[in-house]
Amino acid sequence: MTKKIIQINKNPVYDDGMIATVFGKDTEFYGDLTFKKSLQINGYFEGEIMSDGFLVIGDGAVVKANVKARAVIINGTVHGNIDAAEKLEILPTGKLYGNIRTAKLKIADGVVFEGKCEMVKSAQKSPSSTASPSAAEDPKKTASA
Repeated sequence: MTKKIIQINKNPVYDDGMIATVFGKDTEFYGDLTFKKSLQINGYFEGEIMSDGFLVIGDGAVVKANVKARAVIINGTVHGNIDAAEKLEILPTGKLYGNIRTAKLKIADGVVFEGKCEMVKSAQKSPSSTASPSAAEDPKKTASA
């Protein structure tokens, strides 16, 4: 079952109403971070973030990291590249100084974004994506009968 991110009381959360972990406004974290479910950062983080889950950068939070996650919502400031397999959403107070790689992108009015954006296909593979890319790109390599 795919969970959707919704907003309750102006805070983005899982559709079951819970964020698994929250780093509070007075929290500072330095280093590499991995997690599986959902995390909301409301303080300061510096390092690398890797996750199969959802990451929320809260209003007023500062993150200096390259981020790889299933879905990311930015409501604070991020200095680093974002690789969101499913989607990236930047809310009105969000600031991103870095490159984006994602399947779905939603940017609100008033957002600050300095970087490049690469839109990719969804993480789910379709039967057509299993074909050899070199054969599809170069007709000379295609076999004929």
